[in-house]
Amino acid sequence: MAVATLPALTRRAQAADVVEYRLTSAPRVFSPAPGVRFAALAFNGMIPGPLLRVTYGQRVRIRYRSHVEIPTSVHWHGMILPNDMDGVAYITQAPVLEGEEFVYEFTPSPPGTRWYHDHAFHMGIVRGLFGMFIVDDPSDPPAEREFAFVFHDVPRWSSVVAAIGGVSAAPMATVPGSPEAREQMSSMPAMAGSGMTSAGRMGDEVAYIAHCINGASFPRTNALRVRVGDRIRLRVLNASPTQTRYVRLAGHRLLVTHADGNRLAQSLEVDALRIGVGERYDAYVEVNRPGAFLLQGLTGDTLADEQAAIVYTEGAEGRAPERVSATLEGVDYFTYERAGGEVGSAPPSGLESFRHSLTLGGGAWGSRQWTINDAAWPNTPKLFVRRGSEVTVHLTNRTDMDHPMHLHGHAFELIETNGTWLARPLRKDVSLVRANGGTTTWRFLADAPPGRWLLHCHNDIHMTG
Repeated sequence: MAVATLPALTRRAQAADVVEYRLTSAPRVFSPAPGVRFAALAFNGMIPGPLLRVTYGQRVRIRYRSHVEIPTSVHWHGMILPNDMDGVAYITQAPVLEGEEFVYEFTPSPPGTRWYHDHAFHMGIVRGLFGMFIVDDPSDPPAEREFAFVFHDVPRWSSVVAAIGGVSAAPMATVPGSPEAREQMSSMPAMAGSGMTSAGRMGDEVAYIAHCINGASFPRTNALRVRVGDRIRLRVLNASPTQTRYVRLAGHRLLVTHADGNRLAQSLEVDALRIGVGERYDAYVEVNRPGAFLLQGLTGDTLADEQAAIVYTEGAEGRAPERVSATLEGVDYFTYERAGGEVGSAPPSGLESFRHSLTLGGGAWGSRQWTINDAAWPNTPKLFVRRGSEVTVHLTNRTDMDHPMHLHGHAFELIETNGTWLARPLRKDVSLVRANGGTTTWRFLADAPPGRWLLHCHNDIHMTG
């Protein structure tokens, strides 16, 4: 499954009231590139796990059995579902131990590109326990071809252990011309004075030995055949443990229609996607001419060429593909501000509102603690809300790392980012909060089933603190 071509669901599958799946976790030696051997964990022997797919309105019953030595659970990321089905070990369910089984049953909602992954806080997701989950929306625009791309990385395990302790020697991996690269250069003296080591080492960075798309590194990824004039749909997930990705298709523009599986109020055409950890974007592409073109995830390290796949038209088999530049200088890429548009002030609301302000801190060299309002898990503040009320959450990032913040059980409206109020709020479940004073404001209706819903950073190193 080097790159997944998505066929339409059969009529029989669409007609079923309940769709049943079986997931089994087990150890696997993962080798996505020559010379790479990683002691991984896999769902059904695959990394990523099998692509799960239903039509909106269908119910699923998923029997999960563990054959791994660590406690695990399965979180259905982006789903609004009963609290006891959310899959967070120690919070919404007991962890699934080796040899045990847990049955998840719910009606997937809302429609869109979702995903699933381990959520037992024992690094199972870093070792390979994740996969894409599609809830088809019959009202979506049609496409001649549809492809699923899961971008993920294979870590050097010694750097994971060091990063958890805040003493990793891995440097920051930023794409030239990206906001992260500019921010790193402009704030280097201040960061060095606050605990950052020399040579751009932050202490919590992870070094990687392979970058992959759907279980393979280029040139092992499958080439994708299309026709001139085809309208193709790309469903893109960033399942990296720590790194933001920029994704481009050489010679083509991307029409972004969905963020985290939720339809944008207004589609946006760009050269490249910017995808934080855990984010998903759907984009349509018009194949505008014959040839072979490289779809590539840009990274800031020596393995940058590995995260790529060839898209080619009939007759261009074997042709060297057009490539994109390894820089973002002058590149028109997706941002929250561009997608949402700017407005002068916060959008009004007439509902009863619970307001919460959260400050993200910690991450000093040699420390494993990442904090919210100066407290580390499990002593972080609890946000009490009344069901049916409106909730506003304002996040300020005082650390020197971006944080992809994720809310379980709800889809929020992103209404502000870095002081810019959005005219068209973006409906999402993950948003990046920029380093060194970046801000984000969410607004959502507390309409999920009652229970305890987690709010956390989706950087897997930060989740340990």
